[in-house]
Amino acid sequence: MTMPKLSMTRRDAISALGAAAFAGATGTTALAQSAPTTRKIAVRPHQIVERVAEFMANRDLEGVVSMFHPDVRIALDPDNAEPVVGHDAVREIFAGPCEARAILKARVTGEMINGDMALLQGDWTMEGQDGTPMGGGTSTEVAKQLPNGGWTYFIDCPISVPKPVRG
Repeated sequence: MTMPKLSMTRRDAISALGAAAFAGATGTTALAQSAPTTRKIAVRPHQIVERVAEFMANRDLEGVVSMFHPDVRIALDPDNAEPVVGHDAVREIFAGPCEARAILKARVTGEMINGDMALLQGDWTMEGQDGTPMGGGTSTEVAKQLPNGGWTYFIDCPISVPKPVRG
């Protein structure tokens, strides 16, 4: 099925966005108001989106959040220079899709690693359980490796890279 090109407002993107995840090894993450949980981490940057999709399918919002660096900057609207920042923004973006068990389908098309930083590019779509398209785009991300060896999104441009600020 060919996905239609979707034009998203910032609010649409916040409610429909999905991009990012870890895979491979495991790590321990303490969840707010619950016992510590063992989760998979991404041992390579391109595995981040696999984990996000898995956590979404399991309605694990804190798992999704764990795939993003605490200081993440997310450019939801390529026409707006102001990104959203931090884990609270990630929770706001992914709460609805996680609750709905939205299906994230993604393909990483490029990965370049330099020490503890990586540049990623990929294509993604998100759909409801009934197959209704919810969003999609060509994403560009910068990933950062954590001390535990796992990778997280540090900069996420899920729709496209923002336009440069002139002046």
